[in-house]
Amino acid sequence: MSCDSFQLDSEVIRKLGVFKIQGRDKRGRSILRVVGKFFPGRILNVDALKKYLESEIFPKLEKKPFAVLYVHTDVERGENFPGISALRSVYDAIPVNIRENLEAVYFLHPGLQARLFLATFGRLMFSGGLYGKLRYVSRLDYLWDHVRRTEIDVPDFVYDHDEDLEYRPMMDYGLESDHPRVYGAPAVDSPAPMYSMRCIS
Repeated sequence: MSCDSFQLDSEVIRKLGVFKIQGRDKRGRSILRVVGKFFPGRILNVDALKKYLESEIFPKLEKKPFAVLYVHTDVERGENFPGISALRSVYDAIPVNIRENLEAVYFLHPGLQARLFLATFGRLMFSGGLYGKLRYVSRLDYLWDHVRRTEIDVPDFVYDHDEDLEYRPMMDYGLESDHPRVYGAPAVDSPAPMYSMRCIS
């Protein structure tokens, strides 16, 4: 890929606002916000993405602990998901000191498919204990228990989706989970897990 192509892809990522270091969580850690819906998964070159992260993001995270807020709201497999091999390639490119500084991943609005995938393959795909740092967050109200609300910009469509979940509770992705670090999963009377039938990536 030419330098011009790398620069073009980097500019696209920057303008879309896929990655943004902004705000802190309740433990004072800087937050890397990642908005999955903004990710141009169908057109973006993985090498260009790694180059962008190496030049624009990683240098700002190498000196102290941080957390990631991954916004999964409205992510579509065919539009925003770059593929498993691409994700693994990007993860492997993260410098060791950056991985060591990553202390938590807040996964907002996880779909059923994402939960099942991570429960099945997460430990195999991601080394360094990343899976154990994962916190599923089903609603924005639960996110504010961990993140300083006034310091984070959340897109309007995330609030809209969260409101849909409040008024249509059967849209919720997981009412119960056996994941050891689930935050904000509503309690139910039945001991059996209940899931929405909505198919979401």
